[in-house]
Amino acid sequence: MPEILSRNPTPGASHYAVATQPGLKDAGLRLHYVVMGRGHPVILVHGIAASLHDWEDLMPALASYAYQAIAVDLLGHGESPKPAEVSAYTSEKLYESFHEWMVSLPIRPPFSIVGHSFGGYLALQYSLREPQNLDKMVLIDPLFSPSQLSPLLQWINRRPEWGAKALEMVSLELIDFLLGWDPINAAQFSPQARRQIAVDYKRASPHILRIPTSIQDLSPLLKSVSTPTLIIWGEKDLTLQPASFAWLSKHIPQAKGVRVAHCGHQPHIGKPKLVNRLILTFLSAQNVVEESLPERIG
Repeated sequence: MPEILSRNPTPGASHYAVATQPGLKDAGLRLHYVVMGRGHPVILVHGIAASLHDWEDLMPALASYAYQAIAVDLLGHGESPKPAEVSAYTSEKLYESFHEWMVSLPIRPPFSIVGHSFGGYLALQYSLREPQNLDKMVLIDPLFSPSQLSPLLQWINRRPEWGAKALEMVSLELIDFLLGWDPINAAQFSPQARRQIAVDYKRASPHILRIPTSIQDLSPLLKSVSTPTLIIWGEKDLTLQPASFAWLSKHIPQAKGVRVAHCGHQPHIGKPKLVNRLILTFLSAQNVVEESLPERIG
C-alpha cells in the first residue's frame, strides 16, 4: 500500500468517475476525485507528479466562501489508475480522460477552474475547446509552451525513458531530501507538505515524465481565450521560466497577472494564505480584471 499523507483531514467525500480511453487495455478508467462544500463549482487540477493533495489548503477556504471545490487525481497520478501502456501518457490522452471526467460530473456549467503547471495547460485547453462552460480561470505557474521548460526538463524531454527509470529507482527519502535542499522549499514547505510532495512523486506512474514531450505550444492560440483569467506565479520558479508568465498575462485578452515574491513553482503550497486570498478575491469580483489585485505580493 503506498504511503499517503494529509496535512489536513481528508478534504471531503471521495469519489470515482469513469474516464475511458479507447484502445487501452485499461479502458473504462475511473479517476479519483474529492468534493468539499456546496455552491458554485470550482475544479482544481494539479500538475505532473502531484495529486489532489496539492489543494488541501485551498479546498476548505473555497468551501467556507460558499464554493464547491472539486479536486481530481489525473490519470497516472495519486489514487487514479496508472495504465501500463506508455501510449497512455501523452498530453492529449491526459486531456481526453480529464474531459470525460468533467462530462461525468453532476454539475451544471458555467463553473470555474484552477490549474497548476500541467494542470494549467489542461485548463487552458479546456477554455479553448469548451469556453461556454467556464466563467473564470486561475492559472498557477502554468505550462503553455515547451519553450518554458528549464534546461533540466528540456534534457529529460529528449530522454523521457531515462527520467522514467530514474523515478522508478530513486528512493522516497532521497526525493524528500532534495526538496529540503532547495532553499525556497526548505523555508516555505512544512516537513509534512514536503513529504506529501515526495510521496506523490513516488506513487505516480514513472511514465508521467513522457507527458511534457507531447504538449502543444498554445502561444498562438492565447488571443482566442475568452475566459477571464488570473495568473499567479512564483518569481523564483526553477521549473518553468518566470518571465513566461508575465508574457502570458499580456497575451490573454482578459487576464491579470500577480507574481508572488520569494516563492518557487508551487506558491499554492509555499504561501497558501496569500494565494487563497488572491483566488477568492478574483472569483468573487464583478470586474473581470480586478483593480484591487496587486502586481506583486508576498
